[in-house]
Amino acid sequence: MQPELVLASGSPRRRELLALFGVDFRVQTSHVDETVDHRLPPGTIVEELALRKARAVAAECDDALVIGGDTIVVHNGEILGKPCDEDEAKKMLSRLQGTDHQVYSGIALVRVRAGAQVEEKTAHRMTRVWMRPLSPEKIAWYVGTKEPLDKAGAYGIQGRGARLVDKIEGCYFNVVGLSIPLLDQMLEEMGFHSV
Repeated sequence: MQPELVLASGSPRRRELLALFGVDFRVQTSHVDETVDHRLPPGTIVEELALRKARAVAAECDDALVIGGDTIVVHNGEILGKPCDEDEAKKMLSRLQGTDHQVYSGIALVRVRAGAQVEEKTAHRMTRVWMRPLSPEKIAWYVGTKEPLDKAGAYGIQGRGARLVDKIEGCYFNVVGLSIPLLDQMLEEMGFHSV
């Protein structure tokens, strides 16, 4: 019998992506300190934060496979998190427009048996994204939709923000927040099969 699958994320996008697997799972939001040393490589940062989230939820499980995830946007070596308000969202989009940036998403799996965390696995993917040149009016319109306010880098490729993106190189789902091919591979390596 397979363990209960638990998504340690309140992200509606990660929930929708995990639903693509067609398996039962439940969502349990983690509340962890997301302070990190920004001098670390971006891949290390997203793996560490994903693992913190998965471990926090796993500590409350008995027999489960817990999935944690984290996503950051990196532009010219600087990490862009979620904007704190509309002004910061406009500033982020003004910086990203007409250039390329990288989106890193980390995944962590923590296996729990009889209340003990017995196995962990982390990995990440990076996708390069090119944003179209944007007028101040287009940026103001997009920020006015409120869509960018809860997203790293102040845009969502899966929503109205798709209009801002010129092209990508790499996994699309990684930009949304959870690389489906990577997660599938990791689940198989942990002995969890969805087919």
